[in-house]
Amino acid sequence: MRHIQRDDPEISALIQEEEYRIEDTLNLIAAENHSPVSIMEVLGSVFNTKTIEGYPGKRFHAGCVNADQVENIAIARAKRLFDAEYANVQPHSGTSANLAVYFSVLAVGDRILSMNLPHGGHLSHGHRASITSKCFQFAHYGVDEKTGLIDYEEVRRVAEHFRPKMIVAGASSYPRLIDYATMAQIANDVSAYFLADMAHLAGLVAAKVIPSPVPHCDFVTFTCYKTMRGGRGGVILCREKYGKRIDVTIFPGCQGTSAVNLIAAKALVFKLAAEPEFVRDQKQTLENAVHLALELERNGYRIVTGGTENHQILVDLSPEGLTGNQAEKRLESVGIITNRNVVPNDAGTSATVSGLRLGSAAVTTRGMGQLEMRRISDLISAALRGPDDPEALENLSLKVKRLCGEFPVYP
Repeated sequence: MRHIQRDDPEISALIQEEEYRIEDTLNLIAAENHSPVSIMEVLGSVFNTKTIEGYPGKRFHAGCVNADQVENIAIARAKRLFDAEYANVQPHSGTSANLAVYFSVLAVGDRILSMNLPHGGHLSHGHRASITSKCFQFAHYGVDEKTGLIDYEEVRRVAEHFRPKMIVAGASSYPRLIDYATMAQIANDVSAYFLADMAHLAGLVAAKVIPSPVPHCDFVTFTCYKTMRGGRGGVILCREKYGKRIDVTIFPGCQGTSAVNLIAAKALVFKLAAEPEFVRDQKQTLENAVHLALELERNGYRIVTGGTENHQILVDLSPEGLTGNQAEKRLESVGIITNRNVVPNDAGTSATVSGLRLGSAAVTTRGMGQLEMRRISDLISAALRGPDDPEALENLSLKVKRLCGEFPVYP
């Protein structure tokens, strides 16, 4: 990166500091991962400068011969990887993908039923802070207060009363599998479209280590930088009959030119996701999440739903007398990176929520296994329950760095 060093030493130094931070910290944020160097190369390639309004063979600018091939490859690989009838690889993000699905078949003011944010849903599923709530009428379903699991009978009752035109399945902090077949039947019974947002789960689905929503859904959206381990950006899969509607909703409906470098990175990650190493890592991601949840439970922490069936673990810290914000800051001070999160029936504000969301994807990408999950659990417990003094925290920080040093991100 000699050119950035010459052109902007200040930013160059921050890039280097970020590299050091990544190597010396344990990333347990469920929405993050470590990308292969090849993904970084694609993202920084000359495709970054190409304008491609439109679709392959039907662009509004010349010079798209190579960009067209890149997009066609990405589309073909996405369809093959997820056994989908149609794919659009242009969305800038998962939220952009969700918005495009909504507007492709719904009118402003139509009704959508989705998961409540405090129970695991996402902002783009109709939270009042999101533009989605200003465009459509949302009702929300949640989880059972005792088990933390989706109550499908309650989903059905709400759907039959609310009569939505679309039902959304998918979550940003729900550690269990979703019964897509049951959700699809509910949607069918109320004549609603069915969308699954698998932004967090796409890598696990691609590796076929958890069930796929694709056979059950009219639309499926996902992002490529979480369990998929690629660059940023969203993707829409859908039934063939909705393909053209999705395309015109993306362009010219809600986007201009798409980033060809992101599309090229998507094509690459779809290729990598079909290889045995990726499948092995996704299996290990699941095993590590289960084991980390068990180790945290062994250390006395309350795990929402009692465990996990994907890469996420949701810890309820209310018995500890800690807020999620306090825990997040304490852990970061010793090099363990997490994020505070609401738990079901949490009364706190965004700054005082009672939960901590953990993910096993990034530490698995580093090569860590079940033995390391025990070490991580013990480090978390020592940080949250140990003395809050500089010497103790520095000692823990050194232990975290030693563990990181055994499993470098970029050897």
